[in-house]
Amino acid sequence: MSFQHGLKPSDVLTNQELMSTFKCALVGGMRFSHRTNTLVLISDHTKSLYDDRWIGDVFHYTGMGKSGQQSLNYSQNKKLCQSNHTNVTVYLFEVFKQNHYVFLD
Repeated sequence: MSFQHGLKPSDVLTNQELMSTFKCALVGGMRFSHRTNTLVLISDHTKSLYDDRWIGDVFHYTGMGKSGQQSLNYSQNKKLCQSNHTNVTVYLFEVFKQNHYVFLD
């Protein structure tokens, strides 16, 4: 049975609500939860650390790592890369205003 979060696209959560709902960490752009078996991706446009963006209907998410080449075999990047072949469900939130996490799906 998959995790039931009760959210609809465009719902807005605070960081605390996001953490409480998905049982994930309070910080980070990729937050895996063992308790819900979910990976929450956060594209925070209020920070200039990464250049996540939509190109047409495809979202280009930067992933984890601040310098050098990123690896698909590293930490949460690996979870995201393998998510089509595992039971981990991925959810995406975008942030355009501090502490307003917009649920996309």
